[in-house]
Amino acid sequence: MLKEGDKAPDFNLDGSDGSKHALKEFNGKYLVLYFYPKDNTPGCTIEANEFNKRLSDIRKLGAEVVGVSKDDLKSHDKFKKKYDLEFLLLSDTSSEMIKSYGAYGDRGIFGMGTLRNTYIIGKDGKIAKIYEKVSPKGHASEVIEFLKSAK
Repeated sequence: MLKEGDKAPDFNLDGSDGSKHALKEFNGKYLVLYFYPKDNTPGCTIEANEFNKRLSDIRKLGAEVVGVSKDDLKSHDKFKKKYDLEFLLLSDTSSEMIKSYGAYGDRGIFGMGTLRNTYIIGKDGKIAKIYEKVSPKGHASEVIEFLKSAK
């Protein structure tokens, strides 16, 4: 189980922009890495739209937002287009990265799957903050408050 202060696990995943992405690309800035269960579902849509609405505030604080789910790129493309999402979505169809971050587990009536967790990775590549069992509404504001205090 990852904890704050641990080195963030690396990844190499396909992104919604058609490129492969790895952790090292985000060196020197904060990375708001949020895991969510499924594109186009109510809670995931609320969370994505809130991050999208607050994206300029987050970027002004030296951070980038990246969403991760096990949905494929075709699903991500539809999700991004439907809601005009301006940040990167990564596709982890094997759930390998999701599991390496500890964002996989029992979702109650929904069974095993991706948990709604967020990891803020510091400029040094270490995990600065972990949010588990995130409530989608208001989470972007919570992240912004943390980023402000981390400056």
